Amino acid sequence: MAILQIRHLTTYRYKKPVRFGEHRLMVRPKESYDQRVLSMHLNISPEPVEVRNVHDVFGNCVGIVNFDRPADTLSFESLVLLEHNPATLAADAEEAIGPTSSATFPFSYSAEDMPDLARSIERNHRDPGGLVAAWARGFVRWNGPTPVLELLTAMTRTIHAEFTYSRRMEAGAQSPTETLRARSGACRDFAILMIEATRSLGLAARFVSGYIYTPPRQGDAPTYNGGGHTHAWVQVYLPSCGWVEFDPTNGIVGNRDLIRVAVVRDPRQAIPLSGTWDGEQYDYVGMDVEVDLRAQLDPMPKVA
Repeated sequence: MAILQIRHLTTYRYKKPVRFGEHRLMVRPKESYDQRVLSMHLNISPEPVEVRNVHDVFGNCVGIVNFDRPADTLSFESLVLLEHNPATLAADAEEAIGPTSSATFPFSYSAEDMPDLARSIERNHRDPGGLVAAWARGFVRWNGPTPVLELLTAMTRTIHAEFTYSRRMEAGAQSPTETLRARSGACRDFAILMIEATRSLGLAARFVSGYIYTPPRQGDAPTYNGGGHTHAWVQVYLPSCGWVEFDPTNGIVGNRDLIRVAVVRDPRQAIPLSGTWDGEQYDYVGMDVEVDLRAQLDPMPKVA
C-alpha cells in the first residue's frame, strides 16, 4: 500500500480580464477497492460563486464550477491524498489472475454481459483498408488458440517497444491509422490505437484518464513516459477477471503505478478541464499544466 500526494495545477492566461462561463473539472480519482481518496482540496482563482459535484453516466466524479467576476488569470489547483493498493497481476502468467482466466481467442462474451458491453465493442474510428484490424490480427496465433491475456500483453509491449512516445500539448488525438503509420504519438494516441485494435477483435475496451506515479530513480525503479501531465491508458474486459488495465505507453499490464480518474467509452468524455469564456479571440494568451505526484516518503526534488 502507498499513500500518494497529487497536485494538479492548470492556469489560463488572458491579455485583459474576461468573463467565464461554466467549467467542468474531472480530477477526483475514481474510488474502488484499489484506490481510496483520503482527502481532496480545490483552490480556484478567481473565487467561484458555485462549486458542485455530480456523477456522469459512467460514475466518474465531475466538478461543476461557475463564476460571477472577470479576471485575466483563471487557475484550478487540485490537492489529493490517495491510498493506492495495486492489484497483483503477472503480465506474463495468465494463471496468476485466476484458474478460469485462460480464455482463448476467438471467444464470445456471455449473453448476460453483452447488452452492457456492446457499446464498448463498437469501433469509433474509420479503418480504411482494414489497416488497424490487420495489425491486431497479427497478434493472433495462426497455428492454435491464442490466450487473450497473452495477446493483449503482447500488443501492449509491442506499442511500448516499437513506437516512439512524443508529448503533444494540443487538444485532440491522432486517428488510429495515423498512429500506426507514424509509429509515434502521445499516450492518448497509443490508448486509442489499442482500443480500436482490441475492439476489432470483438473485445470490449475503454479509455482511462488519470495519472502515473514515477518512483524516484533508485536501483531498479522504472522510468515512465507520461509523468508531469495527465496520462491515458486502456481497460479491456476479460470474463474471469473483469476490467484489466493495459498501458501501451509504458508496457504496464495491471494497475501498478496507475491512478484512475475517469473511465469512459470515448476519450472526448474524459477531458480533465473544459469550459467557456467571453472575450475577443486574441485575448487568450495560453495555458500551463503542472502535475506533481509523489509518495509521502519520496524525497523532495532538488532545487538547482
